[in-house]
Amino acid sequence: MNGEEFLSLLSEKTKCDGKETARMVSCLTEMIIGGLQDGKSVSLHGLGTFEVRKKLERVVVNPSTGKRTLFPPKLVVGFRPSVSLKEKVGVVGDKK
Repeated sequence: MNGEEFLSLLSEKTKCDGKETARMVSCLTEMIIGGLQDGKSVSLHGLGTFEVRKKLERVVVNPSTGKRTLFPPKLVVGFRPSVSLKEKVGVVGDKK
């Protein structure tokens, strides 16, 4: 499902016009981004939790040249799905 299809379906379910639906989704996205920028995790009941994670620095070896390169630590956005979402989608087990 692409963004246009998602907005169309959401518009039908909420019985709002397309512009209002797009504005709500945009507002939700801005709120999630704002929370992450403030260093907070953002939990959405029934969906999961968005959080900023720190990846440690690591050494990577180019297999063709054997050259070693150091990648510095960086921040990445992670998502941890809720148990109910996993059950609804049919995901079995919890990888860590």
